[in-house]
Amino acid sequence: MVEARDRVVIGEITLPGVRRSVGCARSFVRNVAAGHPGLDDMVMVVSETVANAITHTASGLEGGRVTVVLAAGGGVYRLEVADDGAAGGRPHVQDETGAETGRGMRIVEALASRWGFRSDGPRTVVWAEFPAPAAARRGRDREAPVSGPG
Repeated sequence: MVEARDRVVIGEITLPGVRRSVGCARSFVRNVAAGHPGLDDMVMVVSETVANAITHTASGLEGGRVTVVLAAGGGVYRLEVADDGAAGGRPHVQDETGAETGRGMRIVEALASRWGFRSDGPRTVVWAEFPAPAAARRGRDREAPVSGPG
């Protein structure tokens, strides 16, 4: 298991807890993870987790916020979404009911290689991991070739 100190933060953004921030979070992930083969899955997961944070936690209240972090290490990209707390509520995968809502964490579970959550004071951090591209892992294992004119 990769410790948090072994991960490198690729990007971080804090957004207001309003619906338009879901699109901002998608754009942020598209920019910082451009070229990753699982980019579309990461974008879908950030969309679901930010929407859940705004809908189901204090992040959606006046002055609320959501923080999105993308980090890499140990052969994975780790996407984290921190909310302002849900008064003890925790993320979970709901049973299939045929309802039009309640599928967010099922989508996260289906697209991420692993996911979970942790408390950070009153905040909850939902995280999801995606395999890092093989080329990125190889690049960390050896020096990149240097080329120049000629």
